[in-house]
Amino acid sequence: MLIQDLYKKGLIHPPKFIPDNTHYLVLTGSHLYGMATDDSDRDIVGICIPKKEDVFPHLRNEILGFGSQKNRFEQWIEHGVKDKERGIEYDFTIFSIIKYFNLAMQNNPNTLEILFAPQNCILHCTHIGSLIRENRKIFLHKGCKFKYCGYAFAQLHKARSQTREGKRKESVEKFGFDLKFSTHVIRLMSQGIQILEEGDLDPQKEKEKLKSIRRGEWTLEQIEGDFEQKEKYIEELYAKSTLPHKPDEEKIKELLLKCLEHHYGSIDNAIVVEGKEEKILRQISQLVKDY
Repeated sequence: MLIQDLYKKGLIHPPKFIPDNTHYLVLTGSHLYGMATDDSDRDIVGICIPKKEDVFPHLRNEILGFGSQKNRFEQWIEHGVKDKERGIEYDFTIFSIIKYFNLAMQNNPNTLEILFAPQNCILHCTHIGSLIRENRKIFLHKGCKFKYCGYAFAQLHKARSQTREGKRKESVEKFGFDLKFSTHVIRLMSQGIQILEEGDLDPQKEKEKLKSIRRGEWTLEQIEGDFEQKEKYIEELYAKSTLPHKPDEEKIKELLLKCLEHHYGSIDNAIVVEGKEEKILRQISQLVKDY
């Protein structure tokens, strides 16, 4: 596995548990969107499971909100990792499964998309990684509209900005706007539409259109016009989409606990899992209160 190889070579410096406890690793960015060129960056995003005490701090007698709190692992980031043997430079972001599930549950575009990665972008996937992928659609809900439109609008603002350096500066001087950010505008809006329309996500569905934007074949006015059209269409889709209005936290939590149980072997000493009978009684009790 890539992380283990780079760790053994001393090229990366993650917390010691990460190399052997990463369950899902994906090549993202332009590779994920089907737009990669020979000089494209290698952005790697993954999911790991930290030590049991980080997930269940009460196991080390810590009470959340009381006294001194220990820092719990959420993510590891390391940029500019150069593997001279391969002639490749990597940027790494590895999330704790807890933080990842929270972000995916919010339909955060940068994290949600890795669950829908094509096989050629998956660098490492354990049984737990497969379990998450198999259930990836339970994270989708109508809230994607606000996340994807919000991210796209932010990218449009950046595309209009004239403040750039290096190659990006050359792009702005030549075309009058930033081509890279412009591709993200259309990609994000298209992905938001696909989620609401199909209840699914294909990160490479619009790759030919995105490539044409990246080649400078679109004007800024065309980008803005396409954004506005998609914004109106996504409003219509939001009203008629069959997706739930908000995430099914109960179902996502069940998946999370299943992953943790596979990893740790048992979580009996860490959490009380409500049995079927208790769950039914609680639901009946709630119904009585409601009436």
